[in-house]
Amino acid sequence: MSINEFLEEWNNPSPYVHVQTSGSTGTPKPMLVEKSRMLASARITNDFLGLQPGDTALLCMSLDFIAGKMMVVRALERGLRLVCVEPSGHPLRVALNDQTPLSFAAMVPLQVYNSLQVPEERERLKQIKHLIIGGGAIDDALAAELKTFSNAVWSTYGMTETLSHIALRRLSGPDASDWYTPFPSVTVSLSDDSTLIIDAPEVCPDRLITNDIANLSLGPGPNDRFPQFRILGRRDNTICSGGLKIQAEELERQLRPHLRVPYLISKRPDSKFGEIVVLLTEGPVDDAREVCERILPKYHHPRAYVHVSHIPLTATGKPARREAEKLARKNNK
Repeated sequence: MSINEFLEEWNNPSPYVHVQTSGSTGTPKPMLVEKSRMLASARITNDFLGLQPGDTALLCMSLDFIAGKMMVVRALERGLRLVCVEPSGHPLRVALNDQTPLSFAAMVPLQVYNSLQVPEERERLKQIKHLIIGGGAIDDALAAELKTFSNAVWSTYGMTETLSHIALRRLSGPDASDWYTPFPSVTVSLSDDSTLIIDAPEVCPDRLITNDIANLSLGPGPNDRFPQFRILGRRDNTICSGGLKIQAEELERQLRPHLRVPYLISKRPDSKFGEIVVLLTEGPVDDAREVCERILPKYHHPRAYVHVSHIPLTATGKPARREAEKLARKNNK
């Protein structure tokens, strides 16, 4: 979708906009969302970041998904000057042609990583006053590099149903944290299964029970009365193997500093253990096995390894977990 097509839809008489989910845990599905709630979400973010009319914002993500659409709505709500570039792995390569300082940008982790590899793009990235990153995991190495930035870099938490993010955590500077702080109009709690429950009435009419396993904690400040939260992984990605509950994302985090080729933790049914851990890798299976046996606790070792030509990803670059499970059932060694 082009920006003109989105603006045409935004300005038509309908109170709704069409969006689709990312498809990270299944087939992408279309949704109708209210324009008034999108405006409310935009206002909340703009207020939190202190954006002012005339500030410059970079649109470098696809308008087929909520993250791109919301960048346009934030610009409309606050009167921002929107710089539009074709979505790519190097958004600042094009933006470098315009030397206007960027007040605000939203990117996925791959775009940030790529930008850091090119000195000119890295410098421009560091000059962005507020950079928000969503749509995928931020690994430890990337987080460590972003912590040195003097301007504000944020990791977002949200989903299509919440019209982009409802909480942020700081990645840069002395306030960097693993804990997300919900916006003032948002409250969070935990279900009996320790999954996050979101009440965000301004952007989502219904209480949202997520599949994200989380911890809650009061913030460190003396006036913090509402809980922050930390995401441990998705309930869908819990592997129940021989009586143990193993979180796929946690294993991926432990392996990240040691496996240099693309990989993914998945699972498959097993008659003895119920489910077993399966590692998909684009590299040699023997190398992956050596790393896993050296780094992971014994009872968390994958019991099967599958070489794949490409780790399955969604259109937004997230792991396609359902597709990975299909691959996990094939050609194990």
